Parts: sequence; C-alpha cells; structure tokens
Amino acid sequence: MTVYDELDWRGVVYDATEGARELLAAGKVTCYIGFDPTASSLHVGNLLPIMVLARLQRFGHTPLGVVGGGTGLIGDPSGKSQERTLLSRDEVAQNLEAIRGQLARFLEFEGANRAQIVDNAEWLDRLSLMDFLRDVGKHFTVNYMLAKESVKRRLESDDGISFTEFSYLMLQAYDFLVLHDRYQCRLQLGGSDQWGNIVAGCDLIRKLRGGQAFGLVMPLVTTASGTKFGKTEAGTVWLDAARTSPYRFHQFWLNVDDRDAVTYLKYFTFLSRDEIAALETATARAPEKREAQRRLAREVTGLVHGEAAVTAAERGAGVLFDPRVAELPVADVLAVAGDVPSLDLDAGRLGGDGMALVELLAATGLASSKGEATRLIRNGGIYVNNERVADDRLRLTREQTIQGRLILLRKGQKQNVLVRITGAV
Repeated sequence: MTVYDELDWRGVVYDATEGARELLAAGKVTCYIGFDPTASSLHVGNLLPIMVLARLQRFGHTPLGVVGGGTGLIGDPSGKSQERTLLSRDEVAQNLEAIRGQLARFLEFEGANRAQIVDNAEWLDRLSLMDFLRDVGKHFTVNYMLAKESVKRRLESDDGISFTEFSYLMLQAYDFLVLHDRYQCRLQLGGSDQWGNIVAGCDLIRKLRGGQAFGLVMPLVTTASGTKFGKTEAGTVWLDAARTSPYRFHQFWLNVDDRDAVTYLKYFTFLSRDEIAALETATARAPEKREAQRRLAREVTGLVHGEAAVTAAERGAGVLFDPRVAELPVADVLAVAGDVPSLDLDAGRLGGDGMALVELLAATGLASSKGEATRLIRNGGIYVNNERVADDRLRLTREQTIQGRLILLRKGQKQNVLVRITGAV
C-alpha cells in the first residue's frame, strides 16, 4: 500500500492535482504544509494536516513544516469573511516558537528523511517590493486571482478585501517556489480551502522553473451535527495544556458523537484498518459502551500530551462520576478535578436553610436561568456530588458539601462545575 492509498482509505484526500498519486508511489518526495502563527498554540483543527505530514514521514517521505513568520504578518483570507487583525512582529515570533515545539511532538527530526521546520520570514523579509512585482507578480493576472474562491467570497462581502490580503496568494505561491529550489519540494498539502493557493504555487514553479509540482488537499473537518469542529461551550480546544487542560482535551474526544467516532479514529490516530474496523463493529453493537470514543480519547491525548496525561485524565473522569465522591479526601478530588470549571462560593451562603440549588445552577452557568434549572432537575439532568437530584426545591447546606470544602455539580453526562467553598461554614 502506498501512502496515497493510506490517506485515501482514511478519507483525508479531498482533491489532488493530476499525477500526485503517481508521484507518491514513485519514490521519496519532499512535501510541506504551512501553519499560520496567529495564536500561541495550534488547535485540534490543525491536527489533520499534522497527522498527514506524520503519515508521509512514516512512509519514507520528507516533511517540511513551514511556520508563516512572514505570511503571518499579512493573514490568509482563505475561509475568512473578514480581514484578520494584524499581529506585531514580536507576537508572531512568540507564536512561532510555541508552534515549533508542538509540531516536534509528531515528527521525527533524525534519520534519512528527517523533518524540518522552517520560517518563511527567512526569505520573505528579504524580498523587496520591486523584485516581488517583477519576478512573481508579472506571472499572475488579476483575472486569475479574482477567479479564486477565497477572493471571490471576500469581494461579495460588505468589507471586501484589502490589497494586503489580495497579495497573499502570490506570497504562498512564492513560498512553494523557494521550497522547490532549496529543498526540492514537489508536493504542497493543506485544507481544501487552500486549493487555489496551492495550484497557484504549482503554476509559478512551472512558469519559472519548467518543473512539475503537485498539490493535495484534505477535507475541512466538521461534526455530524453540523457544528464547527474543535469548538465547545468552553471555546477552542487547543494543543497547549495551559490553554486546554489534558483532562478537558481528553473529554473533548471522549464526548464526540457516535457518528463521528470512527471517522476521527481514521483521521487522528495511527490505528490500523483492522483495529478501527473492530472498534466500528463494537460501537454498532453496543454504542453505550463508547469503546471507539474511549480509544480515540486515549490515542489522541497520548499523542499530544503523553501517556501520563492519559492516565491522569482517565482517573479524573472516574472521580467525576464516582457516586462516593463525597467520601473522598478533598485533596484527591482537587487533584483530578482541579481543571474543571469552578466557582467560589462564600460559606455563609450555606448557613441557615442554605442556598437554593436552582440559584447556584444559574450562577455557575450550568443553567441559563433558575427556570431552566428547575426544568433540568425535573427532567433528571442534574447531579450533586454525582447523585441525581429529584427535588427542584432542594437547598444546599453544609451536608451537601464534600467535607465543607467543595460541591461537584453536573449537568447530564458531560458538563461539570466544581464549587469551592470559601470561608467557614
């Protein structure tokens, strides 16, 4: 099986230029994917291209990760309805270093086909405007650029597109040319929204070098329910543990829809076809066991954060659903639930006849209002210290706390909030 066949059965080939399959079957190829340093961390939406690079390397090809220290100062209009806020050079430089470290978790930097991470600021910062217009701009007609989907979409918006972002396509094409010259790179990969930029680079190499270059694009990952992949009620799911804790990261994968679990196993793990088929069968037979999701969460969390993080996350999930949680030492609960969303509550609120549970649910955000909290309780969707609550008039006192220090609230099977009691009860 060639790497193209591997990518194809995993469902990650959205489109490819003519000859890309044959190129990958013919021998060792140097290929690249660009990463935009608009934040200090990559997010789960970046995992698909990262995994494709890693798979190519495992099949003997040489991967280049290009971090856009130059193009990041401009901003890619692809898939965007509005122009991005421009970052300073210092912000881009800081983000770039953080992203380098994250890419290093997936790629091998030793051996005959060792990976390299390069910064396109190295050549773009040295490029004068006159040289760029003469050597690159002359090969792109305005009609050609206007026909690109990323440009057409922005032209139809109220804000239009600035000349700065309009030039992005040519800058990315120039990146491909430089990588072709320096590293004999012949294949560029990216999301399907990058198709126009990638084809432009292939055209530029053909015009200026008389050589043939190729492109392959992956689908933009979505969920079966139609929501944006990687977005949760808590926000974006980041690869940086300081921005999304390993526990929350693990929970994100554990909670994916049954309809998405097998697809994500293909996309985001190195499990074999037979292993994934077995998990697909198990999910069809007993979806309530969530075997595919458990394996998915374990594999991806291990790749991103390491095996120790997987162990801690699984232990934490056990505590958060343990009906005896009120009997556990406070330190043990905090050790595994410390990164659960939390709220401080003055102990005085639990004195006398206590505080209405519906009021606390609204205060934590688990319910949008006391009325919604009442409905959730009546429908059996609220748990206090992992015990389902049936009384919508319940008032919380010291007896409902974990040793006077904590209250663990849960809505359904996914959303937890840890209430920290401050002061003396």
